Amino acid sequence: MARLFLHPGKERSLLRRHPWIFAGSVERLEGRARAGDTVDVLSADGRVLGRAAWSPVSQIRARMWCFDADTTIDHAFFKRRVAAAVAARQSHPLLTGQDGLRLIHGESDGLPGVIADRYGDVVVVQLTSAGADKWRDAIVAALVQATGCSTVYERSDSDVRGLEGLEPKTGCVHGALPETLQIVEHGVRMEVDVAGGHKTGFYLDQRDNRLLTGRLARGRRVLNCFCYTGGFSLQALAGGAESVLSIDSSGPALATAARNLALNPQLDAARADWWEEDVFEALRALRAEGRSFDLIVLDPPKFAPSAAHAERAARAYKDINLFGFRLLAPGGILMTYSCSGGIGLELFQKIVAGAASDAGVDARILHRLSAAPDHPIGLSVPEGEYLKGLAIQIA
Repeated sequence: MARLFLHPGKERSLLRRHPWIFAGSVERLEGRARAGDTVDVLSADGRVLGRAAWSPVSQIRARMWCFDADTTIDHAFFKRRVAAAVAARQSHPLLTGQDGLRLIHGESDGLPGVIADRYGDVVVVQLTSAGADKWRDAIVAALVQATGCSTVYERSDSDVRGLEGLEPKTGCVHGALPETLQIVEHGVRMEVDVAGGHKTGFYLDQRDNRLLTGRLARGRRVLNCFCYTGGFSLQALAGGAESVLSIDSSGPALATAARNLALNPQLDAARADWWEEDVFEALRALRAEGRSFDLIVLDPPKFAPSAAHAERAARAYKDINLFGFRLLAPGGILMTYSCSGGIGLELFQKIVAGAASDAGVDARILHRLSAAPDHPIGLSVPEGEYLKGLAIQIA
């Protein structure tokens, strides 16, 4: 096994159990290692710190599998890690009864570069690192054994694979996809497109925030921006919203939203309107018409994939939240989110506060919002807290 030596002092993050080793921390590699191979990691003075997956072209040059010298990285290792992650979801009292769940959340489950989501009898796996890609067969076999699922579909098509020198890979790796796939989330039936939808087919991280939206929506006029396939909209209808206007620029996403509404005959379709428009342009038009709403959801796409994009993203978040505050009726609630890793919670709150100030409104935070509990955040890996949100009420 090759040995990776760190520069002096660069072991500190590993001693805090942060699993990433950046290129600038590597002093040398003794021996030969191909992408994804397991290497021993040593401090400059020769202490063994653990074992990691080597990635020769990525700025994250290695990702730790373990923080000891005794663990063997083999099929049995992945069987144990996958089984533990699945069992943690099965035993969590807030996750029982859900058809859609995240089963593996990367570093937070001790499996860097591995994402696995379950939709009924189908598990969708996404492998984004060289190490995860190397152990594909072991990970898939462990998922089948731990879940008993009939199908595993791979969606390793995110841009981050390019940073690892990996080509996109998609398709069934176990079983076959059913012609249609649906889940029930908090009483609302939704269609999931695991082959062509965003992420692994659905935004499972917003599950509990969608439920909260429904609880806040009773008797309110709701505006849902960047609505995608209508998850927030349908929960608002289920919660008794007076009306729901949903806006997205994607015609196919809105077509799925319409099918989702039809899957739920208990919901009053007459209370729902769907607009296929650029959200920024639509908000300007609503402002010009003098429209107002009692509850507004802003769940935009990732404006800042990294810290390097933060300044430009901050302007976009400021603009969208300024529109939101100006369209709120007195006493209205704004539920605003950022899924950008390059925008931290503190910065996001400052941006939203600036938008409220420019809008001339007095506002207070009712709830701080985050991902559902099947998306845990490792204490040693704060970068995992990508989704942040605020529920804000104006006077």
